[in-house]
Amino acid sequence: MRKIEKSVADVYYREKTRNIIIYLAIWFVVSFGIVLFAESLQFTIFGGFPFHYYMGAQGSILVFIVLLFVNAKVSDKIDQKYGIDEKTNEQLSSGKTLEH
Repeated sequence: MRKIEKSVADVYYREKTRNIIIYLAIWFVVSFGIVLFAESLQFTIFGGFPFHYYMGAQGSILVFIVLLFVNAKVSDKIDQKYGIDEKTNEQLSSGKTLEH
């Protein structure tokens, strides 16, 4: 892997960290926030289960899985943006030069 400048690395990690914080905030809201407020709504979903029970048991897991895929796609784009993606690294490790 090629070395990148410290200023570029700082911006890269700041962007990645910001995204992780956003994903964790979304998951927290889905896992705890909706469960707390959904109990007062008092409506049922899927086979008579209360909405807050479904969100606590299944909804937060489904949102977590979706966030994993979103994180993978967004991280790949960020890696490409800063030239740290796998394709670039394969070219460098096989002795090929990059044209920039």
